[in-house]
Amino acid sequence: MNEIVLASRNPNKIQELRELLSLPDLRVLSTTDFPELEEVDEDALTLEGNALKKAHYVAMVTGLPSLADDTGLEVTALNGAPGVFSARYAGEQASYDDNVEKLLSQMEDIEQRNAQFRTVVAFVDADKQWIFEGVCTGQISRYRKGVKGFGYDPIFVPDGFEQSFAEMGSEQKNSISHRGLAMKEAVAFLQKWA
Repeated sequence: MNEIVLASRNPNKIQELRELLSLPDLRVLSTTDFPELEEVDEDALTLEGNALKKAHYVAMVTGLPSLADDTGLEVTALNGAPGVFSARYAGEQASYDDNVEKLLSQMEDIEQRNAQFRTVVAFVDADKQWIFEGVCTGQISRYRKGVKGFGYDPIFVPDGFEQSFAEMGSEQKNSISHRGLAMKEAVAFLQKWA
């Protein structure tokens, strides 16, 4: 059985990625299985850069293939912000709620609410690397809707839907989300690789 390591300590993200990576011949570990791994500073200026940085580090230390992702919420009216800074939009130690509150505050008087979630997945195996990307377009709602999901899910309503990601079940969300679309590409690749 092949093994890969998810380069993440975020329990929400690990659960979502494991649901998306359910392949019969693949054992999915995470950085929580390797206490010697240090936190990777996500200081790259692009989602691709952060995903590759995390995947390369975890693959190097564990000696196993690694998969990492980085996701950004890109709001048109804010010139693509928060983008690569989505996880720390309200500060380095910001909570999900802090980030959502800051974004809602900045969008308070803005009518044009188009946005997109973009996920970049990097897979690193020895000296080779692959990139997969998923984009989900939608709108920023004026208030929180729903209690499921994490991050900006309560205020992101994907195009063609009236519910926010936080109102959807994981199966529905994963079928249309940025991370789900990127992972669909990654899974198609891993089925051949595994």
